[in-house]
Amino acid sequence: MCIFRALEAYSLAEIGNRRTNHNAMTIAPVHIDALKALGYTEAEARFLYIVATHSGYFVARQFLAFANAHWGERTTTFWNKLHTKKHARTECFPKSGIVYHLFSRRLYRQIDRENIRNRRQHEIEYIQRRLGILDFVLSNLQYWYLETEPEKMSFFCDQLKTPRHFLPSKIYHGQRTSQPTLRYFVDKFPMFLPGDPSSSVVTFTYLQGPEASLTEFVHHLEVYLPLFRQLSEFRVLYLARIDSHFERAKELYRGWKVGRVSEIDIL
Repeated sequence: MCIFRALEAYSLAEIGNRRTNHNAMTIAPVHIDALKALGYTEAEARFLYIVATHSGYFVARQFLAFANAHWGERTTTFWNKLHTKKHARTECFPKSGIVYHLFSRRLYRQIDRENIRNRRQHEIEYIQRRLGILDFVLSNLQYWYLETEPEKMSFFCDQLKTPRHFLPSKIYHGQRTSQPTLRYFVDKFPMFLPGDPSSSVVTFTYLQGPEASLTEFVHHLEVYLPLFRQLSEFRVLYLARIDSHFERAKELYRGWKVGRVSEIDIL
């Protein structure tokens, strides 16, 4: 039975104004060294790891804020490296401007992310959502993120002893000769612990897309409800670029019969 749940809502504009230490996130040295071996500096390697893991896409302001840098030789050198090594391409959108996409299979292979969907091309709605997710992660590097499907499976199934059939999943059908593939946590929204990997209090996030309707948010709750009901404690963060959705999202969340309800906060 759930003893605590809370919906906290954050504006991405507010999140984007926060400052954090880019060394706060714990990244395995082997991954940083692997990216440095491709010719990147320590800061560039850390930034590329975070982008590849959580987004696949980034814009200039995100790198400048992360590296505490201004337009100049340092940033020009970074852009040139990405293009010369064919690790990233640029895409230009009317409202989003120039977006950088990490697509190199070799770069993703260096950090054991070769099969992640982030390196594939996507539509603008998907890209905008991934940029919002990256804003959140870059502003909250102090948390311990469950970054990959195996990490999430290990946390819930091995550490919390949650039966696998309660986890959100989706079946992918390949070619006629191949077997269907069952994948878990396909939404790829950030999921994290307070900073200690031994903690059992996990925070789930949901980032509202450009659509005005909350239908997708309701569907997301439906998909995760079986897992929520297995947890004794958890948090949910609702993220959006504008504040107008927050009260409605709060009402919808309050209506879910997860367990004993605590106060729901808007932060």
